[in-house]
Amino acid sequence: MFRTASLIVIALFVCACTSIPARTPEHLVGYTQHGQASYYAMKYQFQTTASGEALNNLSNTAAHRTLPFGTIVKVTNRDTGQSVLVKINDRGPFIKERIIDLTRSAFSAIADTDQGVVPVSIEVVTP
Repeated sequence: MFRTASLIVIALFVCACTSIPARTPEHLVGYTQHGQASYYAMKYQFQTTASGEALNNLSNTAAHRTLPFGTIVKVTNRDTGQSVLVKINDRGPFIKERIIDLTRSAFSAIADTDQGVVPVSIEVVTP
């Protein structure tokens, strides 16, 4: 009995640690948030993200504190109106005012990387 219970607990733990992206709940579609966006430094290139994927600064991915992995988010620069679609595959940012960390490619689609941080709005667009 104890052995069976132990195996079940181990199996549940292993399943919970998978890097397969979660499906975004439909009630999150249309969710918006306002704050600042920054981008990953090149030193993080190819390091493993929280989802298990390798960080690629040439792809349009991002880090968000709570949105499920695999969620597609529209990020709009509030100063210019330029926007980009990104997939959430990491956790962060860990600086209070920032709401999203973008890859260098995604950030450069909405702002000059020399700015470093820009005011943005984010909106969940797909479940």
